[in-house]
Amino acid sequence: QVQLVESGGGLVQAGGSLRLSCAASGRPFSRYAMGWFRQAPGKEREFVADISWSGGTTYYADSVKGRFTISRDNAKNTVALQMNSLKPEDTAVYFCAARGHVVSTTPSEYNYWGQGTQVTVSS
Repeated sequence: QVQLVESGGGLVQAGGSLRLSCAASGRPFSRYAMGWFRQAPGKEREFVADISWSGGTTYYADSVKGRFTISRDNAKNTVALQMNSLKPEDTAVYFCAARGHVVSTTPSEYNYWGQGTQVTVSS
């Protein structure tokens, strides 16, 4: 089992920045690929970014490419999502998730999920 807890959400004006963090506990964190997803009201959960177990490979949704950066610190069992140049359409609940070994953009392929943190971007 892996337990995930997100933090860092909040209310920010368009153009601003937020840094989300996800703390993991349980099985060795470095064994897991990590992803960030988001879900807006009335919409399906969508992929935002993922990072391989080593941190050497990252992948982003087109909608956030160039604005968001995913990173991880295996010594501290954390994964972060730096969000810059935020837009109102980035408003959603953001979730971190873990799966074994290989990254994926598909939510159903992730085994472990955090409870989510709300990000609201005002115009």
